[in-house]
Amino acid sequence: MRRVIFNQKGGVGKSTITCNLAAISAHQGLRTLVVDLDPQGNASSYLLGGSAAQREGTLADFFDQMLSFRFYKEPVTGFIHQSPFERLDVMPASRALDELEGKLESRYKIYKLREALDELSEVYDAVYLDTPPALNFYTRSALIAADSCLIPFDCDDFSRRALYDLLNATQEIQEDHNGGLRVEGIVVNQYNPRANVLRLSVEELENDALPVLKPYIGSSVKIKESHERSMPLIHLAPRHKITTQYAELFAGLAR
Repeated sequence: MRRVIFNQKGGVGKSTITCNLAAISAHQGLRTLVVDLDPQGNASSYLLGGSAAQREGTLADFFDQMLSFRFYKEPVTGFIHQSPFERLDVMPASRALDELEGKLESRYKIYKLREALDELSEVYDAVYLDTPPALNFYTRSALIAADSCLIPFDCDDFSRRALYDLLNATQEIQEDHNGGLRVEGIVVNQYNPRANVLRLSVEELENDALPVLKPYIGSSVKIKESHERSMPLIHLAPRHKITTQYAELFAGLAR
């Protein structure tokens, strides 16, 4: 299963959702890979520590070799790094992805990520793709490579209105490039049931018959601590309420 976590709005928790679901996947015995397509590299830092962007063999290096003629190309496994967590690996991002984007798009390398993940189909049971906050080359590459899409939703009005554009963009990729792609659901993030505005915003999505997933993910300072310590919640605080919500969400997706 390949899941892409996609939203054009920043700050909705894409990397947090990606890394915590992937960490639970690995913790439950699945060989799991996180592909970080966001030049900011938040998922890479979360799972590999602050030095992730300085490592050799990043996703930018993988794409860069696609632009030059070489008799020998490094296999995709050469760009994968082990995390400190068993069965959880990462293809880390770097800022160089920004510089490569225009060249990759003009040379129509949009299917290279899917081809690479096809090569890894016998190596990993689950792949999670974290995307930048834009519908750009890297996001399209991820949607083309994925089986399903999770859309984070952080309960504000801007996100609700933008959500329909996201669904249309996903449908367009499905029709033009990836007939097997499906929207697996909307992940409600940073939810506070006591806030009427947030509650009503989620109710409107459900009234529109959109695939809103449960449980909703709440907010906690423990999430910030897990970022600072580069330790997903299943390892930092396995009995915390947010960890439990992620575990329930993962279980629902696995059914």
